[in-house]
Amino acid sequence: MRAYIVGGAVRDALLGLPVKDRDWVVVGETPEAMVARGFRPVGRDFPVFLHPETHEEYALARTERKSGHGYAGFVCHAAPDVTLEDDLSRRDLTINAIAREADGTLIDPYGGARDLEAKVFRHVGPAFVEDPLRVLRVARFAARLPDFTVAPETLALMRAMIASGELDHLVPERVWQELARGLMEATPSRMFAVLRDCGALAVVLPELDRLFGVPQPPKYHPEGDAGTHTLMVVDQAARAGHGLEVRWACVAHDFGKGETPADILPHHYEHEARGARLAKAASERLRAPAACRDFATLFAREHGNLGHVAEMRPGTIVDVLERCDAARRPQRFRDLLDASACDWFGRGNAPAEPWPSLERWTRALAAFLAVDAGAIARATPDSVKIPSLLHAARANAVRIALQGD
Repeated sequence: MRAYIVGGAVRDALLGLPVKDRDWVVVGETPEAMVARGFRPVGRDFPVFLHPETHEEYALARTERKSGHGYAGFVCHAAPDVTLEDDLSRRDLTINAIAREADGTLIDPYGGARDLEAKVFRHVGPAFVEDPLRVLRVARFAARLPDFTVAPETLALMRAMIASGELDHLVPERVWQELARGLMEATPSRMFAVLRDCGALAVVLPELDRLFGVPQPPKYHPEGDAGTHTLMVVDQAARAGHGLEVRWACVAHDFGKGETPADILPHHYEHEARGARLAKAASERLRAPAACRDFATLFAREHGNLGHVAEMRPGTIVDVLERCDAARRPQRFRDLLDASACDWFGRGNAPAEPWPSLERWTRALAAFLAVDAGAIARATPDSVKIPSLLHAARANAVRIALQGD
């Protein structure tokens, strides 16, 4: 059996990156022969098998023919006469079209190793345009390999795909899947920069695209427009190692600035309420997980308050904590603080010292949680009075905790 390691395992090994999974292509075999060798079939749309011992994936060499719109509009052909070069020719980028034999010999018919050396994303051939998901994949790879650039001819093809409306046929779940994977890379801003450069950002995430060119007060945002600020915030979230919910909230937190009336610019009064509505709508359109949707909506609504705790009275601080359901979900509130710190540091000339609001919020949260709501409820015969008494007790506890400020 002629089997070759292909794709990401070869690419990452050549880049000196950790190799997580190995995929194999098998040439000259039939599904029946694979089963006879003990391989277990798992492919639904084309012949893919699991090795009986290593459980790695082995796919029969195949070609594809475009049969409809979108990433799923293909007819696959797998047969013993399909060559390794035929199989590699259907892949997206040259850096993903390199194969390696068991003895380590590289098979690189499309110059992928050369493009790795030059740090270039280049499409393998004209069939690139047949799969709109490849636009998002290139952008995602840019988030993972931020020092790579997109070849001019590949960027031109991506722009042509946008102009043809091919991205309109992508299902939201696949768009979210690619965006989410890119958000979890080291430099998510590169994904959005590539999407914007080719025109795809206006299609898949217009709420973010509209922020570029929207001015902000220079006193607070010397980095420039709201789009630039957003990319700096999400990169800060990546540097801090935060999870997907925080990173998506950082992307969506200022969506409301894209709808600021022109006559009040560069100020953005009440953009939080607009942003909460837009963050929720974008999350629902992309079929984002409910946790990501709810957290992004909450952060968009409250991030202005989280950044101004020093100016708040104890009762107002308790209002914020109660709106954020901090009593039942204190960890989620701490995650909101993490996102708010990214908002603070994601700007030009960001200070080196810790986010000044964090210590105050931490003390306020601890005092808020220390109030025994059950005891107040048991001591109050009139249940109608319980919420106001509990609020007053929490406000008093926060006042005492912050007395030294």
